[in-house]
Amino acid sequence: MSTQYQALSPFHLAFPVHDLGAARQFYGEVLGCAEGRSSDHWIDFDFFGHQIVAHLSEQAEAAKPISNAVDGHDVPVPHFGVVLSMDEWQAMADRLTAMNFEFVIKPYIRFKGEPGEQGTLFFRDPSGNAIEMKGFADRSSLFAR
Repeated sequence: MSTQYQALSPFHLAFPVHDLGAARQFYGEVLGCAEGRSSDHWIDFDFFGHQIVAHLSEQAEAAKPISNAVDGHDVPVPHFGVVLSMDEWQAMADRLTAMNFEFVIKPYIRFKGEPGEQGTLFFRDPSGNAIEMKGFADRSSLFAR
């Protein structure tokens, strides 16, 4: 399948959380994701045009966090996230920094001056799910080698 798309299709991701109220506050108020449908057991969020669903699970806190060494950082695995424009990424990084947000990996620029230059930052939601936000000045370099 070609990696060149005129319009990307939204992805869908379902993930466990231990507290729907904390998820609603975090994804809605902290990240600014609009809420969609919900029940007593799950909540849909508009995650930058993608559908993510927080599912209530008693086992949400049972998984032990693991990481992989990348560029001198311990990158949490697994993780999910979104690719933003560099301006959007910088605005998010500034907003979270101003909130004295707890980052797993603080905002920084990877591959500076090289193909694939990108801003990146990592954090965890209240249930421990790891999230990465990337920013590209040139989205066509997303898969650059």
